[in-house]
Amino acid sequence: MFERLRQMLEDGAASFRVIEHPAEGNSRMVAEIRGTEVGQGAKAMLCRVADAPGQFVLAVLPGDERVDFAKVAAAVGARKVKLADAADAEAATGCVIGSIPPFSFDPAIRLVVDPQLLARYGEIAFNAGRLDASMVLDADDYRRLAQPLLADIRKESLE
Repeated sequence: MFERLRQMLEDGAASFRVIEHPAEGNSRMVAEIRGTEVGQGAKAMLCRVADAPGQFVLAVLPGDERVDFAKVAAAVGARKVKLADAADAEAATGCVIGSIPPFSFDPAIRLVVDPQLLARYGEIAFNAGRLDASMVLDADDYRRLAQPLLADIRKESLE
């Protein structure tokens, strides 16, 4: 997956950089290691569509936000979605939880991105198919290459 991402970004003339680092699954810790803000991190959560076996949604939002599964379902016209378990996530994406990049290379995985991820910073950061490697990518290049469905999928804060 890492090489596939690198090749796609190079072929797409994207502005990006690779950061190799110790394997870390915690958003706050990896942001510190990358030298980025937690909110720049593209948190990619694979969700199973309850009423469509074999169909998934990759919900991507800022790393400092929580996903609202009802909003994800509404964005794709589904009745309900739920977080995929680790085995399903790895089978569907080829990546372990925590290393799933914010791209879909499979028509059975719809990509939904919260627009706040792209609006708050000029660059997004994400684990690139490995827990020990991240990419920092220009937000406009991400939108151009990933072509996601943009929808508010964040939980409302209680503050």
